[in-house]
Amino acid sequence: MRRIERVVILGGGTAGWMTAAALNATFGHTLSINLLESDAIGTVGVGEATIPTIRWFNELIGVDEADFVRATTASFKLGIEFVDWAQPAHRYFHPFGRYGVDLDRVPFHQHWLRAQQDGSDRPLSTYSLATQLAAAGRFAKPASEHRSILSTLGYAYHFDAGLYARHLRGIAEGRGVTRQEGVLGQIERDPDTGFITALKTERGDRLAGDLFIDCSGFRSLLIGETMGANFEDWSHWLPCDRAVAVPCARVAETTPYTRSTLRPAGWQWRIPLQHRTGNGYVYASDHVSDDEAAATLLTHLDGKALADPRFLRFKTGFRREAWRGNVVAIGLASGFLEPLESTSIHLIQSGIAKLITLFPDADCDPGLARQFNTLFSRDMDGIRDFLILHYHATEGHDAPLWRHTRTMALPDTLVDKMEQYTRTGRLMLGPDELFREASWLAVLNGQGIYAAGTAPIADTLDGAMNQRQLDQIEAAIARAVPTLPRHDEAIAALIGGPR
Repeated sequence: MRRIERVVILGGGTAGWMTAAALNATFGHTLSINLLESDAIGTVGVGEATIPTIRWFNELIGVDEADFVRATTASFKLGIEFVDWAQPAHRYFHPFGRYGVDLDRVPFHQHWLRAQQDGSDRPLSTYSLATQLAAAGRFAKPASEHRSILSTLGYAYHFDAGLYARHLRGIAEGRGVTRQEGVLGQIERDPDTGFITALKTERGDRLAGDLFIDCSGFRSLLIGETMGANFEDWSHWLPCDRAVAVPCARVAETTPYTRSTLRPAGWQWRIPLQHRTGNGYVYASDHVSDDEAAATLLTHLDGKALADPRFLRFKTGFRREAWRGNVVAIGLASGFLEPLESTSIHLIQSGIAKLITLFPDADCDPGLARQFNTLFSRDMDGIRDFLILHYHATEGHDAPLWRHTRTMALPDTLVDKMEQYTRTGRLMLGPDELFREASWLAVLNGQGIYAAGTAPIADTLDGAMNQRQLDQIEAAIARAVPTLPRHDEAIAALIGGPR
């Protein structure tokens, strides 16, 4: 079979340059990669928070962490603080990493549930080093030694998405990726197969290829408009359809976490970078006007606004055929899940990883496309359910949006997870789901969904011994926290100078 020799990527931004850098790092000189983008067409570029899988991607393409943090004005992220979600004036933290340590064959959270049954009043957050570090404004990287309490940590980054795309572009172009400046004017297709054969710019430049990657954002010019892949609308579950973003001046220490605060018609993000703080209000336009949303956001900034409000419209959902023919959609062209759990960049790299694993010959075997679409659909469905959980499990908010989300019909898959957990504390997670036990435990318990009992395996624990083990973990975390550096100190140590 004829190997693919030429890949054409439509669109730059984070998705386009991540794809170009990863394919180049994987296939090297065996693949010619051309990327078509126009400086006249803006990118979304407001997403600045990530989850720990971003570190795998940076390692894949050979990004030096210090160079990356310096170039993108990044800070570290230990998790997300949720304010007012469970109910007004309530806070909880979704940490990266693990709760507790592996004690035996009994899952750690079952140890904690058993202690609760035996009379303990210690919250689950007591046993999360990431949570305690975040509260103290401190940061540390995970240790490889599994006996160290630091081995339970995970971390990601906050960064300027525009600077990240620029950083990746420099790496990719330095390794041989070609960038073509121009606006898409015409798409050429094979009349027999329907495959795309070339893209032509408005000024007549022609980019021929064997495989085309659609990174054209919400416009979805190749997979949607040209190939006709249908969009599955999820706005009945996730009704927010707009966002307004404003950066503001940094006025305090750089917190090592993202903050999400519930608002009457949606929620507000706060993302601290080295040089500024990113802010945004994700909202449902049925319940608030653009002007009102912008006014709400500007009222709740930490520091002076550094730009005018920037608006973004979107629809939550995706295309179950993100790969059709010889076109693969990556990023917003494939679908969109709002940034409540910072998954947008993960979904870009998830699509890239699946494409690399299933990379086709020039015939683009439909079986590979089906497998890609199946795996990507599982990713999207699992993240969708996790996001819906946040919206559904709220109390004490009388605004129409929150009355709707509390009473709306839920996907069966989410109902099953909630029922199993409330019965015996079981977490029914598939092996490929992005959000693992710690994430589900954080949000379920953080938003008031508690287990009524334990799984039978918890009955094998000796109650007194179990409590002593939990006390030892709590003490180890309490000893570790004050010995670790302040977050800004950790950044300065990495990049070699003051923050």
